[in-house]
Amino acid sequence: FKLDMRRNYQAYLMILPSVLLIAVFSYFPTYGIILAFKKFKPAMGVFGSPWVGLKHFRDFLGSPNLPRLVRNTLAISLYTLAVGYPLPIVLALLLNEVGCLPFKKTVQTIVYLPHFISWVILANIISSMLGAKGIYNLVRTSLGMEQFLPMGDPNGFQGLLIGTDVWKEFGYNAVIYLAALTGISPSLYGAAAIDGAGRWKQTLHVTIPGLIPTVVLLSTLAMGNVLNAGFDQVFNMYNQLVISTADIIDTYVYRIGITNMQFSLGTAAGLFKSVVSLILVVISYSLAYKFADYSIF
Repeated sequence: FKLDMRRNYQAYLMILPSVLLIAVFSYFPTYGIILAFKKFKPAMGVFGSPWVGLKHFRDFLGSPNLPRLVRNTLAISLYTLAVGYPLPIVLALLLNEVGCLPFKKTVQTIVYLPHFISWVILANIISSMLGAKGIYNLVRTSLGMEQFLPMGDPNGFQGLLIGTDVWKEFGYNAVIYLAALTGISPSLYGAAAIDGAGRWKQTLHVTIPGLIPTVVLLSTLAMGNVLNAGFDQVFNMYNQLVISTADIIDTYVYRIGITNMQFSLGTAAGLFKSVVSLILVVISYSLAYKFADYSIF
């Protein structure tokens, strides 16, 4: 081991900044989860505050808001996953068939671009477009229709969240599948062509099976984000008019923990969500190993 350190010290020095960043911002702050088991008093500090056991977990699980929070979180996450998961695969397959390189690069740039726009900016753009004086209502009034504010409609707001999230991310997510396509051996396509397979048959019997390991991996990892539902997006887009259908666990944790300064209750809610997410990842990984014979490690 010492010989390996001396021989490869340049590699260890190169990864050292990343290791330090992960340690400082990901591992060191985890000591704060003990707030979930204490009645936190800022004057007494984290370790000086009295222990209360599972009181905050009981308060959170017994909250009348919990069914609404879970329902909204699961609805937004699962519908976004169901709508947005196939689209990157389809886009990657279509781009893989494009022979004109300039056209392919142009399409890639256009569909990738929304990913790099933050939700702070994008939410303001969407609000301006769908507002009373936005282009959406200008077109409606020019056609003789009444004004309608989608940002204030609780019945359709979840659809707006899902649609904008899929539009923002599906192009960038296709990059992973395009990278997986480059790993498929060209000899497989040559062998399929010799056997008389056309482009559709090659896609069906060579391309798609080659993507299955990546699809299984990403679907397994996606299970861990089912309870996230996109805090950045929801926080920047929702308002009091749509809170009944837009309020999710993360926004509740923010309001309780930061706005109302109930730090212990907010920590308990966040810890509960993290534990459930971990269980979902373990279950999905077990199913992937059992039914797809796929192992991440």
